Amino acid sequence: MEDMKRRNIPKYKVGDTVVITMYGTVGKVTDVKLIDGNYVYEVNKSDGLFVESGLQLLSEYEGTLVEQEQIDIEYKFFFGDLVQVAGYGSDLFKVVGFRTEIWRYKEDAWEDVIYELSRISDGEWLEAGEEEMTLVADAESADTFIQKLGLLYLVNNEEKQVAISKTQKNIVRKAELEEIERKKEKKQLIDNLLDIFNDYKILYTMFNDQEYYQVMRVILRKLKSVVNDDGKSHV
Repeated sequence: MEDMKRRNIPKYKVGDTVVITMYGTVGKVTDVKLIDGNYVYEVNKSDGLFVESGLQLLSEYEGTLVEQEQIDIEYKFFFGDLVQVAGYGSDLFKVVGFRTEIWRYKEDAWEDVIYELSRISDGEWLEAGEEEMTLVADAESADTFIQKLGLLYLVNNEEKQVAISKTQKNIVRKAELEEIERKKEKKQLIDNLLDIFNDYKILYTMFNDQEYYQVMRVILRKLKSVVNDDGKSHV
């Protein structure tokens, strides 16, 4: 009866410092679960669960412990920060994630922090190291910065449109002047042709010579061409 009662009590409790005997590593019990009548333990909030036989209290452990390395990493950028990246000009990127790669060799050791970025203009994904990045605005002021940048773009765009509009007006004005000059030249040509036609009409009336009449016909065709402004010579 006493054995049955003991069986219903977990051997370890949350907060106990235990050794994972398979690895020789030390951790704290962070959760206790009862599965199919057996207690299993979560250590250091890890995804895996350990059975009682795989653990031992640190105070009772007589094996060799594996030395655990304590790594303190200072992150220069955080989620939502707005940055520029070397080689991408004035393009703006937002930090959407980051990871640490730990490198260990016999005679060397270092850690690389890789940032995952999303370009503001089109969402293009990019990875970059700290040395390639420059902070433009932190996460708290990033949205305000982007809004101001958008307004600035609109203002610049409007100024460009005004400049284009002025240029277009100048082009239109030039075209109008050219059209006025063309109409003046056209009127002058018509007047000259009419004068010539009238002169030959008088000669034809006086002499009834067919050559004068033929010239009159040519002038009429030319007048028709000029009036219709088809640019073709009918002489």
